[in-house]
Amino acid sequence: MDEERRITARKKSFLKGTVYFNNRRSSLDCLIRDFSETGARLEFATTPTLPEVVELHIPTRDETLRSHIRWVRENEVGVSFGDELVGRPAAAAGDLAKRVEVLEHEVAKLQRLFQDFRADLRHKRGEG
Repeated sequence: MDEERRITARKKSFLKGTVYFNNRRSSLDCLIRDFSETGARLEFATTPTLPEVVELHIPTRDETLRSHIRWVRENEVGVSFGDELVGRPAAAAGDLAKRVEVLEHEVAKLQRLFQDFRADLRHKRGEG
């Protein structure tokens, strides 16, 4: 008989998910059939070929989890989650401050690009 090796119990689910890999250049849609804080069972339309580590995006939860492939059986894959969330800022205050700083820098850069675009557009129209 199989021995239960999970740290936390998984609950049945029927969530849509997307697995990203190959530096997000490749993706596969899946159904998340069982889910817990530490892992999940994913179901694919066909037997997937995946690397050891993937990102599991769950749209309804607006979260992306770094996931380690633990087993593959036909069209099902068992994953365990890493300690970190990929698509959300880290909870630590220092990490959050760094993330805010990076985002503020990106916003300022986009604002400069937008201003340059507007100026170029005005110039082409002969407005100044």
